[in-house]
Amino acid sequence: MSDETGHQPQSDPRQEKFIVDRELLTEDQLNGLAEEYCTRYHGLNDTENPLAERSRVLAAIGKGDLVVWFDPVENTAGLGVPE
Repeated sequence: MSDETGHQPQSDPRQEKFIVDRELLTEDQLNGLAEEYCTRYHGLNDTENPLAERSRVLAAIGKGDLVVWFDPVENTAGLGVPE
């Protein structure tokens, strides 16, 4: 029997998504992320005004229920639940 775990390639930690501290972002950046979140997740669901949820999304960011994830490979940021 051979131990194959030693032969698995290691992932580069510089390419893994990470959480960005919301204090490092401007209000405009947070608003943009909230608007994108609203339109991406509600805009195609027959919601008349998906941006009406923006204040709830911003409140969720403030409470830590949603966080800003940054993907260094794609060079993109987006909102998601903390892990």
